[in-house]
Amino acid sequence: MKRHQIIAIAGLCAILAGCAAPPPRLQAVRDFAADAPQLDAYAELTERFRATYQREKPYLSPQADVREHEIDRQRQAVCDDLIAIHLGVQAYMRALGQLASDKRYNPEDQVKGISTSIKAWPGTGLDDRHVNAYAGIARLLTREAGQDYQDRSLQTLLRDGAVPMQTLLEAMHTLLRYYSKTSDNEAGIVLGMLEMEIPYADSPQDRLLSALAKVQQQSKQAEYSQMGRRYTVAEHSLDTLAQAHRDLLLRLDPPITTTPKE
Repeated sequence: MKRHQIIAIAGLCAILAGCAAPPPRLQAVRDFAADAPQLDAYAELTERFRATYQREKPYLSPQADVREHEIDRQRQAVCDDLIAIHLGVQAYMRALGQLASDKRYNPEDQVKGISTSIKAWPGTGLDDRHVNAYAGIARLLTREAGQDYQDRSLQTLLRDGAVPMQTLLEAMHTLLRYYSKTSDNEAGIVLGMLEMEIPYADSPQDRLLSALAKVQQQSKQAEYSQMGRRYTVAEHSLDTLAQAHRDLLLRLDPPITTTPKE
């Protein structure tokens, strides 16, 4: 093979390799979308929050049971909306990833799992601003479903979803703190009851009961300590995703700067 043919083939290979590699901006979007499973920790902790009363019930006095049962009724009503936020944010991230890929964007998988609306729930930290952000993300995903130009849709989705996405990540962060406070309250009920009752099981006939109660006490102490760490890790993951999203917005032309709320 002649030298000029070798050079031509090498040049063609370089061009093809360059075409195969996605532009840095698109790769950054794909990397961001690939981190969507990090949000699963929020969903798992939401489900634990949902089951609070079932864990508390064996340790409640009759009077406390009446109070906690009513709190649980309200808790069950809110949890579907709290999970909807998780689904909406993940759908947004996956839509970005699909638009940044070399495959045709199919919105059905992202849109079909999203609720039409959620409500504000006083006391949890979920307010009207977060509700409006969720509605905005849902509208954006539906709107971009009809676009033919994926790169244009990607830019639009990033630009128009900038503030709603940051607001929803902030909402999830606030809710994790609320879950953590609820867990602390649960720990106070459960460990408080065990601490109060174990000293009374000190007669010889209650020796086995006392031993079992102490094992349960140690198990519960370890459980609540572990949960405290899980909340911290989940909050850190949300902070990391929020920063990665802000970094994507800075790649736009013109760039968008969003300031996280304290």
